[in-house]
Amino acid sequence: MTTTRSAPSEVLRNDYQKSVAAYWNKEKDPVNLRLGDVDGLYHHHYGIGEVDWSVLEGPADTREERIIAEMHRLETAQAEVLLDHLGNVGPDDRLLDAGCGRGGSSIMANERFGCSVDGVSISEQQVEFANKEASRRGVADKVRYHFANMLDTGFETGAYRGIWNNESTMYVDLFDLFAEHSRQLSFGGRYVTITGCYNDVTGGRSKAVAQIDQHYTCNIHPRSKYFSAMTANNLVPISVVDLTAQTIPYWELREKSSVATGIEGPFLQAYREGSFHYLLIAADRI
Repeated sequence: MTTTRSAPSEVLRNDYQKSVAAYWNKEKDPVNLRLGDVDGLYHHHYGIGEVDWSVLEGPADTREERIIAEMHRLETAQAEVLLDHLGNVGPDDRLLDAGCGRGGSSIMANERFGCSVDGVSISEQQVEFANKEASRRGVADKVRYHFANMLDTGFETGAYRGIWNNESTMYVDLFDLFAEHSRQLSFGGRYVTITGCYNDVTGGRSKAVAQIDQHYTCNIHPRSKYFSAMTANNLVPISVVDLTAQTIPYWELREKSSVATGIEGPFLQAYREGSFHYLLIAADRI
């Protein structure tokens, strides 16, 4: 498959999608770029795992460099956990990274499985950046990024062994998204998402969750909606992992870093009060 070259009018279907694309086309946040500069894996998600708090010790002039490297280690660990849940993937299989950002997870998937990976984003800037990175790494024949709408990619039916969303589901309607993923997955294929979702038990969006929505121009879904939308589209959950406790240390470290954006407080409040969960959900296509 060649890299998709679509006109913006074909990809961006409404004013909201145009506003999201405009946000990410302009985004050059150090919290994404400086962390990716550590080893050339540029992520657009958060981290999990225990923090090595010794990074706060030692020479002051290299303290920030140590913090950045530790944050990047945690976000790469998060991507590894997502890939762990894709199941058995071989070099002849195809994977789809839906809402790929600057493409770090796609590169990791190719390195692990040796397979072909397509990434899609509605940000032309992200797609251009990611394709340059794939070329720089010498994997452009296997890892390709496309300016495309993950709700209607135009890719072949049943072509993919696995599909994932890493913190990108909050930008779309889940029923529409899972209908498209279900179409693209082969029978028995695996879908995985890691996402933040608000807790139905505590009611609607808390003040902290609403602040996160506003900051990222997104629409965080309730936890229950993921499962109802999957069920409606022949996706049967096989694994659900609550990563909330595992992501809190990342946010505590990020709050102490020079790349803090001010959203760290609402994330920590929402996680600690139980109004917001960080979940991994893996589901099989039946």
